[in-house]
Amino acid sequence: MDTLVGTTPASVPSALRKLYFLRFTFAAVWAALLFTTAETLGALSVTLLLVYPLFDVAAAVVDVRSVKANGGPARFLYVNIAISSLAVIGLAAAATSGIPAVLRVWGAWAITSGLVQLVVGAGRRELGGQWPMIISGALSTAAGTSFLAQAGGGDPELGSLAGYAFLGGVFFLVSALRLNRARNGV
Repeated sequence: MDTLVGTTPASVPSALRKLYFLRFTFAAVWAALLFTTAETLGALSVTLLLVYPLFDVAAAVVDVRSVKANGGPARFLYVNIAISSLAVIGLAAAATSGIPAVLRVWGAWAITSGLVQLVVGAGRRELGGQWPMIISGALSTAAGTSFLAQAGGGDPELGSLAGYAFLGGVFFLVSALRLNRARNGV
């Protein structure tokens, strides 16, 4: 398992804190926009569905650059980039088949990316502020299972994805605040 324990310069928590604040802001805005279009698969909702995993890829790339610039391991971040890239492709295809197909792809993505988030958070726990990421990863796997179940339900809609994204954003915010406290020795 990759770990940053004992080799992480002070700049990594600072970069993570900034990235986590950005991820919270993005998730909150994205969730609000998706919630307004959650009943149907229109042009805006499909665009939003594709933008979310693309943003995840971009955030992971920024994270990799920060970690690698400081000599840390990035193996699981590369896994996250691959999984989220596949999610974009899967969601684009699923959007042509309807909301149940989108929920299935999103559910599979939530499960796998949640497991990766769990592993990365556990590897970074010595940095401080990672317990929210670990919990978020675990909740993501559970939410993914729920999305798979919703896909088989009577009247599936995308509103639950907005709630999932917003809650994930809140975990990034909490983690950013905890990283700030750890940096300040609180």
